[in-house]
Amino acid sequence: MPTKEELFGKGLGAYGKGNLDEAIAAFKEALQVDPGYADAYFAIANSYNKKGILDEAIAAIKKAIELDPQEALYHTELSRLYVQLKMVPEAEAAKAEAMRLQRSR
Repeated sequence: MPTKEELFGKGLGAYGKGNLDEAIAAFKEALQVDPGYADAYFAIANSYNKKGILDEAIAAIKKAIELDPQEALYHTELSRLYVQLKMVPEAEAAKAEAMRLQRSR
């Protein structure tokens, strides 16, 4: 059985080639190996964002944040997604949290 890292790498390769459905499938396989793999949720969020499916992207990035709330990058991505949806207060709150986390490192 492949490791989560191997499956994640497979997903990154597919993402890089623009095969977003294949990438999402590989990232989800990585989550079957390790349901707490926050980076896989982050990658899924990026893939859905690139496909223009923002509600799925937001759901995935929120799961990444739930698993690793101290990762500023995840909050930054959530902010970017909210900006795309013109959800300014939510975007500002997510960005502020990302900045707070970056300063505390």
